[in-house]
Amino acid sequence: MAAVEAATQVDVRASDSLSARYGRIRAVTISLSEPLLPEDCVVQSMPDASPVKWHLAHTSWFFEQFLLKPHLPGYRVFHPKYEYLFNSYYDSVGPMQVRAERGLLTRPTLSEVHAYRDHVDSQMVRLIGLLEHDERVRTITVLGINHEQQHQELLLTDVKHLFSRNALLPAYRAAQRRTVEAPEPIHFHGFEGGLHEIGATGKHFCFDNETPRHRVFVEPFSLADRLVTNGEYREFIREGGYRRAEFWMSDGWARVQHEAWARPIYWSESLDSEFTLGGVQPLLTSIPVSHLSYYEADAFARWAGLRLPTEVEWEIAAASVPVQGNLLDSAHLHPTSAGASPLLKQMFGDVWEWTSSSYSAYPGFRAASGALGEYNGKFMCNQFVLRGGSCVTPAEHIRATYRNFFYPHARWQFTGLRLARDF
Repeated sequence: MAAVEAATQVDVRASDSLSARYGRIRAVTISLSEPLLPEDCVVQSMPDASPVKWHLAHTSWFFEQFLLKPHLPGYRVFHPKYEYLFNSYYDSVGPMQVRAERGLLTRPTLSEVHAYRDHVDSQMVRLIGLLEHDERVRTITVLGINHEQQHQELLLTDVKHLFSRNALLPAYRAAQRRTVEAPEPIHFHGFEGGLHEIGATGKHFCFDNETPRHRVFVEPFSLADRLVTNGEYREFIREGGYRRAEFWMSDGWARVQHEAWARPIYWSESLDSEFTLGGVQPLLTSIPVSHLSYYEADAFARWAGLRLPTEVEWEIAAASVPVQGNLLDSAHLHPTSAGASPLLKQMFGDVWEWTSSSYSAYPGFRAASGALGEYNGKFMCNQFVLRGGSCVTPAEHIRATYRNFFYPHARWQFTGLRLARDF
């Protein structure tokens, strides 16, 4: 089932029309950009990140390209060059600006990009009014809304990386007061082996890579009741974790040597502070460690004598708890401590959790034809699956079947780990 097909069951709040939900989600993106100055919105800090201005334009390009152009009679594109400038990776659409050079786009200006968004929004209102009950229009609109929510998270993580490269170490916003709660020792909860079902049912919106639902056999396993904390990860560092090759995958050890990794990307050399969206803050030992690569997460698990869970194990466990946690809607914009309940804590929010599973297709997966078939399927190579969302993931965007994926060296996202064992 492909991305556009998997969205057939439109998941809209009972009190939310499709038009209202479209407007509400688009407004969130603007609100996230409001603390920024125009100068902040143009710069690209690394090839993996994009300027805020590009995020604002690309999400509008998505609606223009896949909805307005093919479905709104008489629609005229806002600017003929925008198809090239703001295409991300859709080779079926045509050539595109080199990803690593998005920061060179001083033009169009930020105000022109806002005008582009306004234009697209007004035309989308027309389109939804005319064709709201057209199944394909509704399907692609909901896909576009979820695509926009993905970029809301990326906008914040990209800004964090950008500001961390500035000697002034500016804050995206004033830091909230943070409480310090000593975490309880990790406890492990066991799960029975045998035949289980994972994957999305298709009753609600999902991306194509969450389908089809299928059966898997697993051996009995246990999962830690909370995420690994800063304090626990600091012990790994102090015991020579970044200097001991026996804990690292070969590619990871090569990365440690080549890039001189010695600690998480935003930690100070003294290991007592970290850079956050609220600027430099004391390192709280009780909150989940974040911004780890897969290599770092795996090395810590080996040092601890344990392992990372598979994505199948994670989903089986996550199905037993409600989908709630420290997500974007909590407005912390940083991980928080675990608290005392439930039995499995922090399954959703705080940090994306690395699994040991390579990102690949589920049995029976088929990508759609055309450009929208490029949404997920062509990336099923050389990446690892993450689960659960982060402190900057919109709450209504996450679910137990959601499969995120990154290259194993990636560190700029809110990524951390939960431990697992075989019994």
